[in-house]
Amino acid sequence: MNLKDLFNGEKTVFSFEIFPPKRDADINTIYTTLDQLHYLDPDFISVTYGASGSLANNSTCEIASAIKKQYCLEAAAHLTCVNSTREEIDIMLERLANAGIDNILALRGDRVPDVPPKEDFLHASDLIGYIRSSRYDFGISAACYPEGHPDSPDMIDDIRNLKRKVDAGAEHLISQLFLDNGMFYSFLEKARIAGIDVPIEAGIMPVVNKKQIERMVTLCGATLPEKFIKMMEKFEHKPEAMRDAGIAYATNQIVDLLAHGVDGIHLYTMNNPYIARRICQNVKTLF
Repeated sequence: MNLKDLFNGEKTVFSFEIFPPKRDADINTIYTTLDQLHYLDPDFISVTYGASGSLANNSTCEIASAIKKQYCLEAAAHLTCVNSTREEIDIMLERLANAGIDNILALRGDRVPDVPPKEDFLHASDLIGYIRSSRYDFGISAACYPEGHPDSPDMIDDIRNLKRKVDAGAEHLISQLFLDNGMFYSFLEKARIAGIDVPIEAGIMPVVNKKQIERMVTLCGATLPEKFIKMMEKFEHKPEAMRDAGIAYATNQIVDLLAHGVDGIHLYTMNNPYIARRICQNVKTLF
């Protein structure tokens, strides 16, 4: 099933993201996580490609295939390109197709420090166009950045690059995390004015500890609203209180987003079924 077909107006799409275990960890841990997540019945689950974007030892395809075949849920496999050659991308596309994966979230990926990027795909739009022109009929999703990509000089440039992704063949967008819904609504208005008319899911990450959000903000540059800062200052040294406050904050974001009629919610689960379950319980009657 192509993910774009989920956005048929019947309901707001609700999806999850998970990530494979680290290279030296037991891969079975992710199946323990999926054993619990699949009972929450998301519309699909996306599987990240790993920080290095390496083809070797990459378990994304295996996990995405299990989501479809073992857990009977739709899956989207992340695929990054900045550290890959055309030949390596061809290998991965064939591997995904043979595994029965219908959807790819096409990303540039993070540059590896001290490792020059490969030159075949410098931007996500290059990868999207390459997949679209291939012999495979994948549904293609892409990322968007409500506060602009860290490498973009301004939002005008970022929206222009996002339009290139859609024009290249992206049919569905998932946003980077944000903590201020106003930022998302402003971005959404700019995207629609620019002629970007594909479904756009709001990416929500429940923040359960201070180090986690500090690391993520460094990577993506998300704005920290004053009320969020006060929440962290109040509860950062009380782990259970911080967890519950983070769940409440994410729940409030989702309620507001649903009230504004967003196309979908993409929950960054951080492989934590407990947090995903708590949030799903909080909002299950709203979808």
